[in-house]
Amino acid sequence: MELEEKPKYGEPRKYDPTFKGPIQNRGCTDIVCCILFVLAVLGYIAVGILAWSQGDPRKVIYPTDSRGQFCGQVGTPLENKRLLFYFNIMKCASPMVLLEFQCPTTQMCVEKCPEKFMTLIKASANQKDFDYYKNFCKEGVTRSMGTPAILRAGLCPAMLMPSRPFTRRCFPALGLKGGVITVGNDSHFDDGTGTMRNAKDLVDGVKNATVVIEARQVVMKIFEDYTQSWYWILIGLVIAMLTSLLFIVLLRFLAGIMVWIMIALVILVLGYGIFHCYMEYASLKGEAGSNVTIQDLGFQTDFSVYLQIRQTWLAFMIILAIVEVIIILLLIFLRKRILIAIALIKEASRAVGHVMCSLLYPLFTFLLLAVVIAYWAVTAVFLSTSNEPIYKVFNETACEHSRTTCEPANYSTSSMKAQCPDSECLFAFYGGETAYHKYLIGLQFYNVFLFFWCANFVTALGQMTLAGAFASYYWAFVKPDDMPAFPVFSSLGRSLRYHTGSLAFGSLILSIIQIIRVFLEYVDHKLKGAENKFAKFLLCCLKCCFWCLEKFIKFLNRNAYIMVAIYGKNFCTSAKDAFFLLMRNMIRVAVLDKVTDFLLFLGKLLIVGLVGVFAFFFFSGRVKAFEDTAPNLHYYWVPILTVVVGSYLIAHGFFSVYAMCVDTLFLCFCEDLERNDGSAARPYYMSSTLHEILWEDKAEDACASSAQQQHDDDAQPDTAESGGCGAERKTFFT
Repeated sequence: MELEEKPKYGEPRKYDPTFKGPIQNRGCTDIVCCILFVLAVLGYIAVGILAWSQGDPRKVIYPTDSRGQFCGQVGTPLENKRLLFYFNIMKCASPMVLLEFQCPTTQMCVEKCPEKFMTLIKASANQKDFDYYKNFCKEGVTRSMGTPAILRAGLCPAMLMPSRPFTRRCFPALGLKGGVITVGNDSHFDDGTGTMRNAKDLVDGVKNATVVIEARQVVMKIFEDYTQSWYWILIGLVIAMLTSLLFIVLLRFLAGIMVWIMIALVILVLGYGIFHCYMEYASLKGEAGSNVTIQDLGFQTDFSVYLQIRQTWLAFMIILAIVEVIIILLLIFLRKRILIAIALIKEASRAVGHVMCSLLYPLFTFLLLAVVIAYWAVTAVFLSTSNEPIYKVFNETACEHSRTTCEPANYSTSSMKAQCPDSECLFAFYGGETAYHKYLIGLQFYNVFLFFWCANFVTALGQMTLAGAFASYYWAFVKPDDMPAFPVFSSLGRSLRYHTGSLAFGSLILSIIQIIRVFLEYVDHKLKGAENKFAKFLLCCLKCCFWCLEKFIKFLNRNAYIMVAIYGKNFCTSAKDAFFLLMRNMIRVAVLDKVTDFLLFLGKLLIVGLVGVFAFFFFSGRVKAFEDTAPNLHYYWVPILTVVVGSYLIAHGFFSVYAMCVDTLFLCFCEDLERNDGSAARPYYMSSTLHEILWEDKAEDACASSAQQQHDDDAQPDTAESGGCGAERKTFFT
């Protein structure tokens, strides 16, 4: 007699007459991880308090002069002097180096940047010019001191040049005129010693200067666009929220119709996009310069230039056509499964209808995530600004004390000043050598890791709460009489009271993987200039593997939280049970669950597409009715892109409730099939509509497998109790 083979993915669930949905009599799970999480959060709070006591965000908000004072700080003598001025900007490698606060020249706070060329020698010729020049000199400077003495003491810059404020710092007013770099419309200037210098000497090479100028212009224009269009962006996001809410409500009452309307509208929106791109492509035929390729055009900061060439619209048209074809092919090949997925969405709509407050739960999750993100950001700022000001010796000539740490208070009487008369003790950067400063990097790492852990914990709490609420709906034999009065609040209470440890355990595993991915990205950034191809290949493989691992862990965690919400077991047991249950229904998971996800994704795509099209016509001024209303922008794609990304996040928040509902109902449905057989003694908990559609198809392979199992067990294949393939026991997947 052959030994009975043990099922590969565990024993199916047995019938239990006492099981009525989520277990009420349960105990705390994963207590060790719960304690660890509480201690970690307490440590996180301690790190925040320490950072807030040591940090000074003014170092980020305000520029710092050579004496370590903050320009523009309210309540100080420098309140009206918001800008930082550099005595000799040519000592900096390039304007971008100034952002690192380490330019080796005297820096002082001024009310406004210089607006004209002027040398100290010229300014000393008359009192009016000298009074203007004194605005950019240290205190106590008088005309009677004489130019040589002033320059020797470093009280004034040797020259002034037209400058513009950028990041609260005075940068030379560089420009491009006929391909020649200019400053104040002149290609040459007097450096204060009588020597004429070329304007390109102000930057580290013509190419770098061009990039800096254009990047500065782009940043300023984008900022101006946001100031002009922020309220219209908010209106667009409100429209996206209302559209998502309307879609969800209609899905509740007209699920089948709405899904088919959604599919049709997605195809139509993509089709219109293809048509619009073709019309733009055809309209540019014969236009001067329209046949230039994107490669020949190169990178342009004015993105509207790309819309003037035919190749751009051709690329858009091809991309949209490929997406359209893929969606149509998927709809054709999955047409039968779409009917089943629609039935599951209808069931999810009924569940959402009985648990309407679940639609508001994403707002609670969003609020908690906002608190976590804000705490992480504030702590990171305070940690990064908790260093002390470091002063170093800067000199014009050779000096053995160059770049040595110094004290500005007594530097004028120090031995270093005596040995190097032309040196100065200037603010260099923020740092420190105490034990606290040595462990700052570790504290920053702890801040990032706890951010991931807390954010994942909040997301997991939302998933378990919704899973418990929707499981209460599914396992209620008489709906809604057998459901709790407040299913969401009941599930939230159970999750926090009994399963904080399980939530912390699952989110800890995911956080470790995410922090490893962050480390790999950091290493990849550091190896950008490396020539070792094997190292690059290995790093690429690791990034790909951990990306896949993160996706798998998210999928496993999601289903594990559903099992925890239902049975109240610990995380590992629930993860194993969920995994085995899914593996016993592998085909159903691959076909049904993913088809439902695809349909919900089309819903998000439709909302983003509709709001995006509306934003495009509004901000681009293509519709005459909006020409006078739309703001005048440099780049109309800035608010459009912001609205599109924001709309997707909003739609994702609303549809995540449906996605969690579908996943919970699907897992409960699989358990229902194993626990019950549809007889009067063991009836199914699924609705009659869902039962009819799900059992519409026969599965010959499944029947054969079931018959073989019944033969091995010496059971009757035609009885409902034995799970045969009779009329009462049809299998629904091929």
